Amino acid sequence: MTDSRPSRRLRQGRASLAISFFVQGAIFALLVTRIPALQDRYGISDGLLPLFLAAVPILAGVGSVGTEHLVKRMRPGLVLRLVQPIVSLALLSAGSGTTVWQLAAALAVFGLTVGALDASMNMLGVSLQRAYGRSIMLGFHGAYSLGGIAGASLAWVGAHWDLPLPTLYAPLVATLVPVALIASRWYVDHRGAEPTEVVRNETTVGMRALLPLCLVMAFAYIGDSTVSNWSAKYLEDVLHSSEQLATVPYNVYMVTTLLGRSFGDLGVRRFGAVAVVRAGALLAGGGFAVVAAAPGAWLGMAGFTLLGLGLCVLVPQTFAAAGRLFPGASDVAVARLNIFNYVGFLIGSPLVGALGGAWNYRVAMLVPMALVLMTIRYARSFSPVPAGYGDGHERPRTVDVG
Repeated sequence: MTDSRPSRRLRQGRASLAISFFVQGAIFALLVTRIPALQDRYGISDGLLPLFLAAVPILAGVGSVGTEHLVKRMRPGLVLRLVQPIVSLALLSAGSGTTVWQLAAALAVFGLTVGALDASMNMLGVSLQRAYGRSIMLGFHGAYSLGGIAGASLAWVGAHWDLPLPTLYAPLVATLVPVALIASRWYVDHRGAEPTEVVRNETTVGMRALLPLCLVMAFAYIGDSTVSNWSAKYLEDVLHSSEQLATVPYNVYMVTTLLGRSFGDLGVRRFGAVAVVRAGALLAGGGFAVVAAAPGAWLGMAGFTLLGLGLCVLVPQTFAAAGRLFPGASDVAVARLNIFNYVGFLIGSPLVGALGGAWNYRVAMLVPMALVLMTIRYARSFSPVPAGYGDGHERPRTVDVG
């Protein structure tokens, strides 16, 4: 009888990667939650600000594409070890400059390296899940959500005490960069194939086969960006809440995202990825429906709660499914799939804003609802072969499970 417990090395690799997900969640939250302060610091007009914000995900997509080619020559763990400190330092540079060109340069570096970071982190997560032989991807993204909550909380402290951005960012970056570097010593690159085999199998990653997962990724981020960009405005302008109450839905969304990801791996092991993805899509669609129909703020917040519980499972499972679909070239598949993270982010917020401005925001909420529900159509793409994970579903650890 063989011991099915993961080795100490794998457990250390899992913990170290979770730390990197946490650090990145905190860094990203510290950027996006202090955008008004960045705007004030550099005197950027409301008309020019969207160009700066759009440049980040566009460049991140370029960084993700570049990582696809970079991992042919070096392992994803080394890429992550190199770019994570650069992302953190780019945040500090963005908050410390004095001229617009300095902000533009800092955000350009941030965008390019965050794309490489997102791709390489998820490459490592997929390969570690394969080595474990059971679902662990949701846990990594749960660590990201926890980092996001921590970063947003620290940003609130900075705003409350009116701290200058360099005063807020410098000690945090000085803490997080060493933490990430120390954790990187225990990364585990447990590929299902050697680098030469990955290159040789690159042609097997056809976009036709990957397209359903790309659509799911984009739909999930359209939903996510709708919450992050429009939840406060929706509660205040449509549901007539107070300004203070309007800040609550995103926090509730982040907390429920963390909760859902904390327990989501257990659901995948017990019921299989397909069932969890379908349940997540239904919950998220129901959440958007509740938000669109809510007569008041409290019911609207209940809808955002459902959204967090539903959307949180889709992205991690989409990366895991790409690893299962292309076991010999999972790094390439993850890098290409990661691009649609930024596609969804770019589409979601402007789409809801345009529909809300031209018609009304209740109707606008039905569009991401419909897109998220379309995920159900592609749920079979998440099915392992021949079975799912967990009790009655899990495949042997010697077989690739993404």
